[in-house]
Amino acid sequence: MGMMSEFKKFAMKGNVVDMAVGIVIGAAFGKIVSSFVSDILMPPIGMMIGGVDFSQLVYTLQEASGEIAAVTINYGSFIQTALDFIIIALAIFMVVKGMNSMKKKEEEKPTAPPKPTNEEVLLAEIRDLLQKG
Repeated sequence: MGMMSEFKKFAMKGNVVDMAVGIVIGAAFGKIVSSFVSDILMPPIGMMIGGVDFSQLVYTLQEASGEIAAVTINYGSFIQTALDFIIIALAIFMVVKGMNSMKKKEEEKPTAPPKPTNEEVLLAEIRDLLQKG
């Protein structure tokens, strides 16, 4: 089997396609959450604690001098990114929890006993004939 045909077989499996779709949707969801945190959530929080813009919160290690830029630790951006992560993690947790509860409900459904195979039916008939005999 050639490498291209083997790759095509691998790439066309359902779980690989599902994973790719999940990654694309996840990336878009990440952008939405980032916008929500930076544009909607952080401004009111900053206003409540004294008009602070979190993206501007930095600790300066070395001031700028001439052409050399300042060296800073941007802890405000870190706080926003941490909130992004927490919101995304919470959303994923809720989705997985919902999926697990749906699977659990499916597993709890009573199932009918399996239909006997032709061989089992034939053996049962033979047994019944021998008992009569």
